[in-house]
Amino acid sequence: MKRSLPLTFALACFLITQFSGGKARGQTRDRDVRSPVLAGTWYPGHPEVLHQAITDYLSKANPSGVEGKVVTLIVPHAGYIYSGQVAAYSYKLLQRASPRLVILIGPSHRVGFRGISVSQYSGYKTPLGVAPVDRDITKKLLSINPQMKWISQADHQEHSLEIQIPFIQTVLKDFRIVPIIMGDQDLEACSLLAKSLVAVLPNREEAVILASTDLSHFHADQQARALDEDFIKHVRDFSPEALAKALASGSCEACGAGPTVAAMLAATDLGASRSVILRYLNSGDVTGDRRQVVGYLSAALLKTP
Repeated sequence: MKRSLPLTFALACFLITQFSGGKARGQTRDRDVRSPVLAGTWYPGHPEVLHQAITDYLSKANPSGVEGKVVTLIVPHAGYIYSGQVAAYSYKLLQRASPRLVILIGPSHRVGFRGISVSQYSGYKTPLGVAPVDRDITKKLLSINPQMKWISQADHQEHSLEIQIPFIQTVLKDFRIVPIIMGDQDLEACSLLAKSLVAVLPNREEAVILASTDLSHFHADQQARALDEDFIKHVRDFSPEALAKALASGSCEACGAGPTVAAMLAATDLGASRSVILRYLNSGDVTGDRRQVVGYLSAALLKTP
C-alpha cells in the first residue's frame, strides 16, 4: 500500500458525506469527551429514534456459518440509511461475543498526517450516552513507538469511528473502547499497529478488534462489484498481505485499507484462522441508483477450536 491514499480516492471518501444525509454538524466538546458531529445527519439524533433504528437493523440481520470466537470484525462507515443494515450483521456477532474491550481502527478522511493517532479522550459521546475509553491501553500504545501519537485534529470531524459507537452502545453494556485513526496505511504501518495491539491487550479473550472501512467509491455498479469482489476474495482467504498488494495495485479499493489489513494481521497473531463474509451490498442496492455507488462489507475473523 502507498503511504497515503491517492488524492482522488481521498476526495471520493470525503464526498461520501453527500451519500449520508448532509455535512457533519459543528462540534462542541469539552476537553476530555469528544462530542458527536454526525448525530441528526448520518444517524438519528434523538436517543429513542436512534435506538429503535439500530434495533430494527439488528432484528433483520441473521449471520450464518459463524462458528468460533470473534477476534476481528470488518464494518462499513457510511450513513445508517446506506450501510446500517450491512453493519448490523457484524454487530449481531459483537452482541453474541460480548467483549469488555473494543479496539476501533478507522482511516483519516479529512486530516492528512504521518503515523497513527491513538485517542486520548476519556470518552466519546453520542445521543445514547458516553462510551468510555480505556486510557490505560491508549497510554501504553503511545509509549511503544513514536509513530503512535495523538493527532486530536484528526478526530474532530472524522466519521469512520463515530458512526460505529451507537451500534456498540446498543449491543454491549459493560465495555470500553480504544479509538485509533490511521494516517499512514502502508503495510509497515499496518504491521506496527497489529504488533502493538497484540502487545498491549491485557486479556485477549475479552477484546474484539473492529476495522472500519467502505469499499470502492463512485463507480458504476458493475465495475464497483468487480473491484469489491477482489477485496472480498482476499478477506475470505484470510490473506492480509495479498490484500495489501491488491490495494496497492488498484485491483480493489477501500478507504479503510490500512485498518482492515492491520486488523487482519493482528487477528492472525491472536489465533484467528477462519474468515466469514457476513454481508455485502452497495449503495445502489439501497437507493436503486447504480450510476455511482459505494461498497459496504461486514466480515468476521474467527478463532476456532
